[in-house]
Amino acid sequence: MTVLVTGGTGYIGSHAIVELQNAGHQVLALDNLCNSSRESLLRVEQITGKPVPFVQGDIRDASLLSRVFRDYSITAVMHFAGLKAVGESVVRPLEYYDVNVNGTLMLAKAMNEAGVFNLVFSSSATVYGSPESMPINEQCAVGGTTNPYGTSKLMVEKMLQDVAASDERWSIALLRYFNPVGAHESGLIGEDPSGVPNNLLPYVTQVAVGQRERLSVFGGDYPTEDGTGVRDYIHVVDLAVGHLRAIEYIAARKGVSIFNLGTGRGYSVLEIVAAFERVTGRKVPYAIMPRRAGDIAECWSDPARAKQELGWVARRSLEQMLADAWRWQSQNPNGFQR
Repeated sequence: MTVLVTGGTGYIGSHAIVELQNAGHQVLALDNLCNSSRESLLRVEQITGKPVPFVQGDIRDASLLSRVFRDYSITAVMHFAGLKAVGESVVRPLEYYDVNVNGTLMLAKAMNEAGVFNLVFSSSATVYGSPESMPINEQCAVGGTTNPYGTSKLMVEKMLQDVAASDERWSIALLRYFNPVGAHESGLIGEDPSGVPNNLLPYVTQVAVGQRERLSVFGGDYPTEDGTGVRDYIHVVDLAVGHLRAIEYIAARKGVSIFNLGTGRGYSVLEIVAAFERVTGRKVPYAIMPRRAGDIAECWSDPARAKQELGWVARRSLEQMLADAWRWQSQNPNGFQR
């Protein structure tokens, strides 16, 4: 099939393109490059040996989307484009609703007009809000989100469920994933955030490579074993393979399918720091800071449904996640900026 990958130059999108191309699918990457680099696709071409067609543009641009669907024979869409920082969303909620919700609305309208009804949506475990128990499975209640980022993802999920209910031609997978980390084993592509990282591991690797003096650990008084937040960290390549399985799964099914993508194991911030130091031999000085708005104490998955229905499991260990993240950072201390 030919897959449009929105946000295709980004962290997860670029890794998904590698898996799509390796599986024999055709791709078209679409991105406005607001928080990513065209260089990532050049690196993907080195990995796969195949060119990656690219269109620079914004998913909120209706005329651009119309041209894309007219000019390319697209059969399915993987939708990654959006803003993703929890803390930033608290400060800039209008921008998050515009890009994440309105952007997906414009994309769905363009797909509908073009007769393309297969969609894999990059959702998030934040739609579960503050769950009362762990692990989280797909039957857990959604809502009660603690930040605009999570609310925007939940709003998109509801919108897509309504769309599918109104028209039986739609086949949609909502992938609620947890905390992507790591990088491609080649070290050619990885996470390259603009400015101060909002996610833990790129912050850790930037400290380890000497870009930053110390790690800020947001919250040391959570009701967890060591007081720091606990999350389910999943290797980005495992996550990309999950998207590949999902897009092949929905090709033969109608309606909406929902899957958690995680490992089923939670690690605290300090556990991650200790493991990183053990794996790499690099010290990571840190300081405990006040809690960050919108964060919750702990969050990890029950990925059983994805195993049963998609035949997918997260196969890479925490040690491999950390080693691959460090390989990427140490080989590319300035990210994609040469």
